[in-house]
Amino acid sequence: MMNYLSLFSELRDRSIRMALTGAKGGFSRTLLAQCRLIPKITVSALCDLDPEGTASLLRSLGFAAASFTICADAQHVKAAVAQGKTAIVADHRLLDEVPLDIVVEATGNPEISMQIALAAIGRHVHVAMVSKETDSVVGPQLNRLARENGVVYTTADGDQPSNLIGLVTWAKLLGFDVVAAGKSSEYDYVFDHATGEIDYTGRLLSVPKMEQLWCLGDDVPGRLRARAEAIAELPQSATPDYCEMNVVANSTGFGPACDALSYPLCRVAELADVFVPEEDGGILKRTGVVDVFNCLRRSDEASFAGGVFVVVRATDGESWETLRQKGHLLSRNGKYACIYLPYHLMGLETPISLFSAVLHGRPSGAVDQARHAVMAMRTTRPFKAGDALRMGGHHHVVTGVDALLLPAGEENFRLAPFYLAANKTLRIDIPAGTLIRPEMIDLDGSALYELWRTSAA
Repeated sequence: MMNYLSLFSELRDRSIRMALTGAKGGFSRTLLAQCRLIPKITVSALCDLDPEGTASLLRSLGFAAASFTICADAQHVKAAVAQGKTAIVADHRLLDEVPLDIVVEATGNPEISMQIALAAIGRHVHVAMVSKETDSVVGPQLNRLARENGVVYTTADGDQPSNLIGLVTWAKLLGFDVVAAGKSSEYDYVFDHATGEIDYTGRLLSVPKMEQLWCLGDDVPGRLRARAEAIAELPQSATPDYCEMNVVANSTGFGPACDALSYPLCRVAELADVFVPEEDGGILKRTGVVDVFNCLRRSDEASFAGGVFVVVRATDGESWETLRQKGHLLSRNGKYACIYLPYHLMGLETPISLFSAVLHGRPSGAVDQARHAVMAMRTTRPFKAGDALRMGGHHHVVTGVDALLLPAGEENFRLAPFYLAANKTLRIDIPAGTLIRPEMIDLDGSALYELWRTSAA
């Protein structure tokens, strides 16, 4: 950490004009709640398909009714700007009428999100990309275009990708050899030793054998397999995790630990023994990777809270032994250490990204991005021509499809990214076990596809 008041001392003399898209969403609420506490952030415009709902959100957060207005056209937007009011719009194209320093993009709709980002970059406005779905498909291209236009394109602090990119780059700057970088999955697996039940998002599963599986033991991979089998009835992966790790891979140069990601069910205290090479008793077949774990804990233990971690080599044993005595997390053999941040605060942290981009011209995420991994779709059942790869739910499930995170390679780069293929219609019949390619789906009229092709060609 550092003295952030000193780092961003320029705020004493200026304010930041921000627009937020997807303004009615959960992430956006957290950001707007924090902006209420920071006088130097001016919420110049909000964009959402439900402007009335957005206005209701502002009222619930304590924004004065006279401080914002719903605008249906460019004339109304210009009038709102002239009166110093927040313009609420449903059409993202009306943002072009608002003087801005930065757009925070949080629609979660890749086709629209990309258009919003391109318009901002074309106006020399910085972009903080919260829609990781978009970032996983065309993040490198948007990053390049932003640099060519002299503005910043960045992930947003508060979301796991940006927080993990920050932790990885901090570790690299200090000279650490980072073996693995990752995050916990969204929800914990909370074990009650008295009842033998695991609570997963309110769903109770009787797992009395977890008492015997609680300690990691000498055979780490074997113990992790036994734990996974014991909770086989519960979900153990989520599509957005692959998306987030794709963004981190593209921003750090790390590849996926394995195609399906590992998702070991483990306790925080075990991370330095789990995410290490197989020859040292861990699960990694290669190092310099991104991965995800499922957090196992007791109800009286603090959650990892969707936090992030790095596992590094403990190069000087004596130094790290001193740190072990102070409570830091080392592997049992003393060769590895885990450094972690047990939180991600969503929009409450995002203002740091805004300050960094606008005041210093620096991303809080990666300075540069490249394609180091591909989030792909693989079918688990046959599909017919005309079937839609319909995505639904909070976890972006496409029925009959598995998400994979595949390493860089010419063949993998010919695959359709997951969020490019999602909600598209198949042109041909395909069997189970097929990796979706662009020519298999109807991409006519997809601007997202056209931008993706600029680096896929």
